[in-house]
Amino acid sequence: MVSEPILQINHLTAGYNDAESPVLKDLNFTINQGDFLSIVGENGVGKTTLMRTILRQLKPLKGNVDYFPSAHAVNIGYVPQFRNIDSEYPLSIRDFVGLNLTGFKLPWLSRSERKRVNDMLVHTGLQDLANRPMGQASGGEKQKAYLAQALVEEPDLLILDESTASLDPVSKNELLNLVEEINQKLQVTVIFVTHDIALAKKYASKFLLLAPGTYVSGNIDELTNDKVWGMMESHV
Repeated sequence: MVSEPILQINHLTAGYNDAESPVLKDLNFTINQGDFLSIVGENGVGKTTLMRTILRQLKPLKGNVDYFPSAHAVNIGYVPQFRNIDSEYPLSIRDFVGLNLTGFKLPWLSRSERKRVNDMLVHTGLQDLANRPMGQASGGEKQKAYLAQALVEEPDLLILDESTASLDPVSKNELLNLVEEINQKLQVTVIFVTHDIALAKKYASKFLLLAPGTYVSGNIDELTNDKVWGMMESHV
């Protein structure tokens, strides 16, 4: 069965000032429903700019970002880069996961919303830690809580923006194993932004490699260290 596109980027030029010095220029690629795409590249090549454009936080300088069937119909879940929540942060993991449903009106979660929160706690292995304050959770547990918070909104597209960067190897794999399961069982489309080529190759099915002034995309088995270093060295 041929997958339908969920996101299509056409001749995208993006940046923060004007079209004379864009961060990204004439970028074209398509993400199909159910893809696990890894966007890889060193710092400063435009990964954050691209994510902000996809999230509609940044307007393209040129070109288009098209969502299928429409922008309003594609629900996006976002898991940020590791954030060091203060040890005194009072919300429990359960309440933190529920924040995206009703903001700070936690006592007024409906029965169905409470069920969704509980389901996501179970799915991410946090059910036994649900009452632990987020400030006392480990780094891996916090990132799982961010993942559960994103999933509770039942996204069509899940974006992990350098979400494993500050985690230890065990926690990185635990988080991405969960994401892989969500991708395969629920057919949630995934964009995983990273500079870790090994993790990209282990979990993703497709890649978009950004380098200064250029890019290349393809199936994940085409992503090799020689290709990465070749692109980087040719644009130093």
